[in-house]
Amino acid sequence: MDLRQLTTLVAIADHGSFSAAARALYTVQSNVSGHIARLEKELGVVLVDRQRGGLTEDGLLVVERARRVLFEVDDITADMASRGDEVRGDTRFGVIGTTARWLLPQLLTQLGNQHPGVHVIVHEGNTSGLLPRLVAQQLDATIVQLPVDELDVMVEPLFAEDLVLLVHSQHHLAKHDSIGLVELADERLMLPPRGAALRRAIDRAAGSVGVELLPQVEIDGVRLLTSLAFDGYGAAIVPATAVPRWLTGDFKCIAVPELPRRVVGWVQRRRPSPGSPTRALLSVLREVVATQGGEQAGVYVGVEL
Repeated sequence: MDLRQLTTLVAIADHGSFSAAARALYTVQSNVSGHIARLEKELGVVLVDRQRGGLTEDGLLVVERARRVLFEVDDITADMASRGDEVRGDTRFGVIGTTARWLLPQLLTQLGNQHPGVHVIVHEGNTSGLLPRLVAQQLDATIVQLPVDELDVMVEPLFAEDLVLLVHSQHHLAKHDSIGLVELADERLMLPPRGAALRRAIDRAAGSVGVELLPQVEIDGVRLLTSLAFDGYGAAIVPATAVPRWLTGDFKCIAVPELPRRVVGWVQRRRPSPGSPTRALLSVLREVVATQGGEQAGVYVGVEL
């Protein structure tokens, strides 16, 4: 068993076929087939279902451990390259879209200034999509909405933010500066889908005052919810950072006092522990949130969290 065989198996898991894995690895399909055949012979099991495509149950078990091995090898390389004051290597982290919009420009700029040898691979997504990728060891860490129910992870809250009602300036609700959930009970709203972390928080708050909010449409994507509200399609409940402080236009953010603040935090696996590039990213992230978070409307950092 060697690292090329493990890398090939992971590539098939990620890309779905021998041919796609070959393209991702910049090699030919016969090399991919050869590596997998030798690995299967050594382990005495079938790892890839040649007829239906994808991994077998044994293949899924092996690829989970293969990811750990490959990440550990990457971290060894990064740690050895980061001796002394210089940090070098890759870090793969996920981030929810609304947070990325205001945070990443400052974060990536400051990280580049402090640690130019760190190469960042950013994956944007929603909380429900990013956490499984973290657990599967496709990411070193992620910034998501809290709380999280995953086991064997470390969680660090970063900031809290208001949930607001976003409407076009011509919407009939735009006359309000603040509105209660009871007043919204008869409105059809654009909401996240049931089961999404944000929707659960909204429904709990509505239930606490004895109402159920009616969806005009359910959309799994805060940025799309925000865009539709900007365009006048309807009223949407979104986090405050969905509307960056520099943005102007024909819209209005309306306070909804009964809604809880959304807490956003950094989540990483306990084992294997993050390598030095990921630790450097977290250190810079803390600095940026501490200095820039308070400048975002509706964002609360530190003791206010």
